[in-house]
Amino acid sequence: MTMTITQQMITIAMVVLGTMMTRFLPFLIFPPGKRTPDYVQYLGKVLPSAVIGLLVIYCFKDVSLVSGNHGIPEFIGAAAVVGLHFWKRNMLLSIAGGTIVYMSLVQMVFS
Repeated sequence: MTMTITQQMITIAMVVLGTMMTRFLPFLIFPPGKRTPDYVQYLGKVLPSAVIGLLVIYCFKDVSLVSGNHGIPEFIGAAAVVGLHFWKRNMLLSIAGGTIVYMSLVQMVFS
């Protein structure tokens, strides 16, 4: 099933509109010079840690310690992320390095 040109244009317009709204709306709701509400400041403090916790749980949810490779590549990959982050304090390097270590282990060592 293919989309007509009109449907494609409408889809692109909706994606552009959605992207623009998510980019510009915060600046309209919280203009410079106006104090940021306390609940937004609170969310800014607690959400990063909550998201990291959620990601850790998601990454380890299917790890079985009693079968297969016992989660060894997952734990080594997570240790690489933590080690790289403490060493260089660079989030992109930490994520990329941990992913490369994990994928290398899964593809070459624990296949």
